[in-house]
Formats: sequence, structure tokens, C-alpha cells
Amino acid sequence: MLLKTFGWSFAVTALGLVAAVFYGGWEAFGIVAILCVLEISLSFDNAVVNAGILKKMSPFWQKIFLTVGVLIAVFGMRLVFPVVIVAISAKMGPIEAVDLALNNKDRYQQLVTDAHPAIAAFGGMFLLMIFLDFIFEDRDIQWLRWIERPLAKLGKVDMLSVCIALIVLLITAFTFATHAHQHGGAHVDKAQTVLISGIAGLITYMVVGGLSGYFEDRLEDEEEREHEAEEEARRSGKQASAVTLAGKAAFFMFLYLEVLDASFSFDGVIGAFAITNDIVLMALGLGIGAMYVRSLTVYLVRQGTLDDYVYLEHGAHYAIGALAVLLMITIQYQINEVITGLVGVVLIAWSFWSSVRRNKALAAAEGGAEGSDDKAEVSSGV
Repeated sequence: MLLKTFGWSFAVTALGLVAAVFYGGWEAFGIVAILCVLEISLSFDNAVVNAGILKKMSPFWQKIFLTVGVLIAVFGMRLVFPVVIVAISAKMGPIEAVDLALNNKDRYQQLVTDAHPAIAAFGGMFLLMIFLDFIFEDRDIQWLRWIERPLAKLGKVDMLSVCIALIVLLITAFTFATHAHQHGGAHVDKAQTVLISGIAGLITYMVVGGLSGYFEDRLEDEEEREHEAEEEARRSGKQASAVTLAGKAAFFMFLYLEVLDASFSFDGVIGAFAITNDIVLMALGLGIGAMYVRSLTVYLVRQGTLDDYVYLEHGAHYAIGALAVLLMITIQYQINEVITGLVGVVLIAWSFWSSVRRNKALAAAEGGAEGSDDKAEVSSGV
């Protein structure tokens, strides 16, 4: 079962790591491995959400999402999107950006380095909004209650996450403005770039979130209409309309999944720039990670174990928040790539360990309750 589900991922991993060694030696091997782990850790909640929706779909639409959807996610978001980011930030055509990445690495590296403040501000704001919207939501299951409980109460204030993100952006831009004033104005343009790029990242998040919400509302409307059509068909003896509506509901579900998947994969692409500016290594690492996310989605659907490790989604979002902060810091200071990559891994591992402990505690409590019931039955029988 495990080999069947993850077989393609294992094969792509082997090919990708070998290609990395031939491309840039063992250092490239390490960067690709870190990118792969980063993508998996950041996208685990993506796999959980996808699996929760995917299990409601017919086998046909599941295959569509896991084939066409993977092509869009891997080649569209992991290969094309980084080129688009560099092309826009460096003000050049995408073909020229690819040519520089492959044939003039020193020039490409310089362009990406010059564009890093814009990329970091854009991505930092996007990731920060994902984290803030998660942490300010009131949830039945809380991992770090001493943090999440008071923040959930604060989250009842409308648009609080947007306000905090804008405050963080203004502080970051103001820091650059102050720094520029003290050093003869050398960084004035950089401060302006940070402010504009951060606002663009915030707008992008709100647009993506709006589209996801739109498709989710349409999905709920279709499911409600489908249920009403089934009730009407049951009363009138007809049943053709319910089949048609089921197809529409599945189509809207597929569209919603695509928007949702793109929004989750976006953070991995942006986060990759905090680890490497090499587009080849980025494509290899994120592509391998995307394959594992796809396999993990299938595994969760087939095993039906989505609720076994309830804190993993929390750990993934804390990793996103940490990465957002690190990206904003890298605008001014350089951070070791290993630290950036391992922060997410540590948080995910911690949340997994907490989930295992919770499961053991619940199992022990249930076992104790069953033992008490058995003793009560024996006593009453006597």
C-alpha cells in the first residue's frame, strides 16, 4: 500500500537528487533536500484539506485532480511562477530570465539578489496573512492553548489580521527609511520597494482568499440544490436531475480545490527564495516536495486517517508564520539557509509528537473508562 501510493514520489526523489549532484555537487544535493522537506512541511495542511474535500468526489474527479491538478501545481506554480517573479522584479521578459538562469548564473544571481527585498516583502506579507488568519480563528482543538486561546478572542475584531500585517509592513519600511537617512539616503528606493511589494503581497492574498471563498460558497449552494433536487425526485419519481447537479457540484469542487491548492503552493515557492536563488535547484526541490504532497493526499484519502494527528495543521501554520518573519528579516540581514529550512521541520515534528501524545492519552482514558464499566457490570451481576 505504502509503496504503491508513494512509488512515483520515491522515483522522482531519486532522479531529482541525482540531477542535483550532477548540477551543483553535494551542496546542491543538500539544498534540494531542504527545499523538498520545506515544501512537504509547509504543504502538509494542504494535503489534509485536499484529502478532506477529495474523499467526497467521485473516482473520475479524483483522477482529474490528481493528474491535471498535479501538472498545474508542479509545472505551473513550481517551475513557471519563480520565473515570473524574477522577470517582474528584474523588469525583463520570462524567456530572458530563463536564459540568464541557465547560461549566465552570475548575472541572474545578481538580479535576484537586487530583487530580494521586493520578493521577501511580497512573500513575507502573503505568508504572514496565512498565519494570522489561522491563529485568530476560534478552534475547537487548540495546540498551544496559552497562545491560541487569547488570540482567538482577539480575532473577533474585524480585519485585525490585515491591520497587524500593515503595521508590520510599515515598521519594516520605516526601519529602512531611518537606515537610509543615517547613511546618506542609499536605501530610500529600497524602503519604497518594500512598502509597495508588501502591499502587493497583501492584495494577492486577499484576492486568492476571495476566490477560494467564492468557489466554496458556490460548492455549498450546489450541494444544497442537489439535496433539494434529490428530495424532489424522490417525491415525483424522477431521478435524472440529481445526476446532472452532482456533476456540477463536482466541477465546482474541482475549481475550488485548484484555487486552494495554488494558494497553498504559493507559500512554498515564496519560501524557497529564502533558501536559494537558483531556479534549477528551486524547481527540483519544490517539484519533489509537490509529488510527496500529492502522494500524501492520496494516502490520507485511502486510509481515512485525517483526524489522527490533529496538531499537524497547527504546526504547519506556525512554520508559515516563522518563515514570514524570517523573510522580512532577510530584507536587512542575512540568515543561514539551514536555519531557515529547519525551523519548519522542527515545528512540524513538535506538532506531530504532541499529536501522538494526545492520542495515547485519549486511548488510556478510554481504556480506563471501559475498565470501570466492566467492573460495574460485574458488581451489578453479583
